[in-house]
Amino acid sequence: MLLSRRWRRTRPFWAAVLLVLAGAELALAPLAPWSVLIGLGLGGIAALGIGAALVVAGVFLLLRPQMRHYVGLHAVILSVVSFAASNLGGFGAGMLLGIAGGAMAFAWRPVRAGAPPAPGPGPAAGESPSRALAVALPLVLLATALPARAPQRTGPVPAGAVPPTVTTTRFAPSGFTLASVERLPTAAGPRKVMVLRMRAASLRDYRLLTHDGGPELALDVRELRLRGDVTLYVTDFSGCVQGLLCLSFSADALPVPPVVPPFVFMTDVRARQALITSDVIDADGLRIAPEHATGALPPGS
Repeated sequence: MLLSRRWRRTRPFWAAVLLVLAGAELALAPLAPWSVLIGLGLGGIAALGIGAALVVAGVFLLLRPQMRHYVGLHAVILSVVSFAASNLGGFGAGMLLGIAGGAMAFAWRPVRAGAPPAPGPGPAAGESPSRALAVALPLVLLATALPARAPQRTGPVPAGAVPPTVTTTRFAPSGFTLASVERLPTAAGPRKVMVLRMRAASLRDYRLLTHDGGPELALDVRELRLRGDVTLYVTDFSGCVQGLLCLSFSADALPVPPVVPPFVFMTDVRARQALITSDVIDADGLRIAPEHATGALPPGS
């Protein structure tokens, strides 16, 4: 019988079931007609694409169990990508199901026909460490994220009373980004801000516009590169994740998730930046001028 117990034991059956469920959840989460999804462009159909890929991965595990390592690894990657490209990973459920299914597929070992069961709860001699690796994968990711956190400052960092407006065509952090909501001391009293900590970041076509009551000044940078202990303090910002899904975040409404994967970038970002600190700041094409001044940055400036 196709779904007999003996047949299921010859392949990562439950891992495949989890991947199929993850793909179905991601694809059904938008619950929008085809005309609406197509009208939204790539951002609207990302859920369908990733969901279909996970379903295919689950079916492939049943048909070709010997490819479990390759399929499991890519299923985990797709599931993590869905957090940024597909309704926060199908509101978290689809992403978690996909990660669990991919890890189970990677850790699965075929049972040889007629092989006696293991003599005890411990692993058999020569057992592959795949199971331990799959279980430890979330811990390894968390441990990798910890170095990105900037050390605590010895004292409060004062900021201006009115945060300037910042725009950039592309914001690309390096490594994991750790986010939290804190109160930042400012000249006008403590202000609730989102704190983004990372190892490094690059901001393309960076523009900062002051609003402190005096003449408005604009600082334009062709490319701003931050390295070391990078910390951004922003009250709110909006942009398009991976250039596909446009979202708005706020310290009072929808803050940034606590951990953001290293490959996530944002385009067309607009933010109110209370403060930025970094060990090293490199600026290509720096220009400071009154806000009404126009004109392209001179070459090599």
